[in-house]
Order: sequence, then structure tokens, then C-alpha cells
Amino acid sequence: MSTATIAPDAPAPTHDPQQDGKGSKHARRFGLPVATALVMGNIIGGGIFLLPASVAPFGTISLLAFGVLTLGAIALALVFGKLARRLPQTGGPYVYARAAFGDFAGFLAAWSYWITAWVSNAALAVAAVGYLDVIVPVHESTLATIAAALAFQWLPGLANLAGTRYVGAVQIVATVLKFVPLILVAVGGLFFFDPDNLGPFQASGGSALGAVSASAAILLFSYLGVESAAVSAGEVRDPRRNVGRATVLGTLGAAAVYLLGTLAVFGTVAHDRLVDSTAPFSDATNIMFGGSWGGAAVAVMAMISILGALNGWTLLSAQAPYAAARDGLFPKAFTVKRRGVPTVGVVVTVALASLLTVYNYTAGTEGVFEILVLVTTFTATVPYLLSTAAQIHFLLSGRPEKVSKARLVRDGVLALAAFGFSIWLVAGSGYAAVYQGVLFLFAGVLVYAAMSARKSRAGAAAGETTAPGADTPAE
Repeated sequence: MSTATIAPDAPAPTHDPQQDGKGSKHARRFGLPVATALVMGNIIGGGIFLLPASVAPFGTISLLAFGVLTLGAIALALVFGKLARRLPQTGGPYVYARAAFGDFAGFLAAWSYWITAWVSNAALAVAAVGYLDVIVPVHESTLATIAAALAFQWLPGLANLAGTRYVGAVQIVATVLKFVPLILVAVGGLFFFDPDNLGPFQASGGSALGAVSASAAILLFSYLGVESAAVSAGEVRDPRRNVGRATVLGTLGAAAVYLLGTLAVFGTVAHDRLVDSTAPFSDATNIMFGGSWGGAAVAVMAMISILGALNGWTLLSAQAPYAAARDGLFPKAFTVKRRGVPTVGVVVTVALASLLTVYNYTAGTEGVFEILVLVTTFTATVPYLLSTAAQIHFLLSGRPEKVSKARLVRDGVLALAAFGFSIWLVAGSGYAAVYQGVLFLFAGVLVYAAMSARKSRAGAAAGETTAPGADTPAE
């Protein structure tokens, strides 16, 4: 499809392929509450339980990094909301990049987002096993550890295969169950807040800008997921209205929990102890209520949180290749949809994440896996950059006389801010992550070449069928 013909004010296609299977009793479109829960659940996975200790070595200046990241994430959320109003289809960044820049850009968006999703799922499963070990010592056996990690991946996978109706139900339950205790700690901790526990404002000894950037690099992974509702726009009721709202509400809700939770832990646990803590929310709970039951309680909260994130990410990981396959840019098998869910995409994604998890535990090194997790931060920014660039393209290539100058300037500044934020995310990923991420992207170029050639052959064959008198194309 020639993307230059899609004008900013052009209506979305009237045919919605996402409606395949929606008549099934197992398929149900998401309303605003479920879409918001999907965004919040995907942004807040297991990272919230480790973040205060992770950024404590930089001092309370890390809260400033939180603020900058939050503003950037909200800018992205607003841009995704505007793009979803223009193109309310499943696929999110893939749809926007392809509409603005063509098949290759769309493929890169889908490919990089898919990598982000299944590598992130493997990371979340490993984190969940770490919390499970607090209650059941599974780490004493490699086989038990692997089995537990695979169970954390396949349970959400089975929930997805059961249909979007069950995905939404699981997402609501998981979001409620994890936010009640998180808010309890975040708000309750403020009553035990002691300024003496905060420690120095800047503890790293370097420049303030360096401290903000370094702590932000650690926090990057925690804000992935702002695009969740946009990616699943085809499964959201009234997407032009609800996707933007869910994206902004979900991002604001997650940011509030992050900031309140981190501030409460900073003020509850002494800084020198927090720096070495492996369970900061557990330590804060023990101080607030006494006893040692906090560790087990936080472990349960973390596992519920991660299961909810895995549930949402599993659905999202199948949506991007589904949209690309529908346009002939991914293998056709990814278009198979049952009960409102792209089943092949779910199975392949969970299988790849499972293989990566097994490799992580059997290789005997955590370095490789940690690099791959950092790669997800880089690969996630590729769709962000393409999406914000697409919005800029739509604004500049439209008809200015149809849009007020004030609105054009406002939307342009917002898109530029989101684009700059995405560039900062790339820089914060680090050289090793960018290097590895580029290799992942180049591997995708080979896949694109094969799919593009197949699509060209199919187009040539169709041309021969419709024009039997035409000359045979040269080999």
C-alpha cells in the first residue's frame, strides 16, 4: 500500500479485520477500565519491587529522573492517543509507521516490538521465580527453577488462548490485587516517613546531570508499556475515544504508584541499608508493621503483579506480528485468530520466551541475559521513534488550512518532545544494548527480504491472472 496517500484527516478504513472472531462468547472487546488496566498492568510489572534499591546509590536525585521519565512517558501517551484516533487498528506502532513511511518502516516497528515483548516476558518470568523462592526454595534445584519459570510464562499464555474475554478478566483481577497492597505501602509508608532516612541528595559523586541520566537508564525498562492500548486498539471498544484516555490514565496511574512507592521506601528504610537491600518493599513493610512477614507478603504481591504483566504482554506480543502478517510482512500463520486472540502469535512468542529462559538457567551466566534485557529497552524505542516521527509526518504533510495554527503548534511540540524523549531512551540503553539491538534489527532485515519477495511474487501472479495477454515477467 502506498503510504503517502494516507492524509492526516483521512478516515480509518471502514473494514476492521480485528473483528474476526468477535462473535464468539470467548471474545469480548475491552472497555475503558480494562484498557486502562492493560496499560497500568504492563507498565508496572515486577520492577516496582526493586526500583527503590536500584536507584538508591544515586541518592534522592533519582526522584528527579522519575519526574523527567514521567513527563516523557505522558508525552508518548498523548501522541499514541492522537495516532489511535487517526488509525484505530490493532498493531499500534506498526500501523502508524507503515501508514507514514511504508512497508519497511512498518516491518521494523513490528519486528522490534515483537523482540521487546518476548524477551521481556522471559525477564519477567525469571523475576517471578526469584520472588517465589522467598516462599518455596525452588532455587535449590535447577530443574525446579526452570519448571517454575515456564509455568509463569505458560499460565498467562493459556489465559490468552482462552480468549480476550479471559484476558480482560485476568488483567482486572491482577491489577486490583497488586495495586491494593502497593498503594497501602506507598501511602502507609508516608506516615512512617523520616527525612533522616533519605540520605544525600546526590550520592554518586559525579555531576547532577550524570546522576540523573544514570538513574534514568535503570528506570527506562519500568516505563515500557505506554503503547499497550494502542497496540490492541482493534480489541478496544470505541478506540478513537478510549485508547487515548486509557493510555493517559494508565500512564498517570503507574507514575503515581512509582513515585509514591519509591518516596515512601526512601523515607522508611535508612539509606545505607536500602542501598544493599534485595527486597526494599519487604524491608519497608517490616519497619511499618513489625515482624518478618513482610517478605512473604511482598513476594506474593510481586508474583501477582508479574503474572498480570505477563498476561498483558503476551497479548501484545501477538498483536504486532498479527497486524504485519495480515499485510504480508510476517508469515501468514500469524494471522490465525481464535476467540479474538492471534493464537499462533501467542504460542510462538511464549515458546521463544521459554527457550530463552531455559538458556538463561542452563548457561550458568547472568551477564548474557542482563544484556538481552537491556536490549529490550533499545528495541522498544524503535517503535516509539517511528510512531512519533509518523505523527510529525502527518502534521507536516496535512492541509494547514483545515487545522488551527494553535492546535498544529501544540501537537507539533508534543510530538517533538516525545521524539526527543525516545532518543534519550536510546542513549540511556548504553552502548552494549544499542550494539546488540542493532544486530537484532539487521536479522529482521533478512526476514523482511524473504517476505517482501514472496509478496512481490504473489502480486506478479495475480497480475498474470488478471491480464492473460500480458508479457511474462522477466526472470
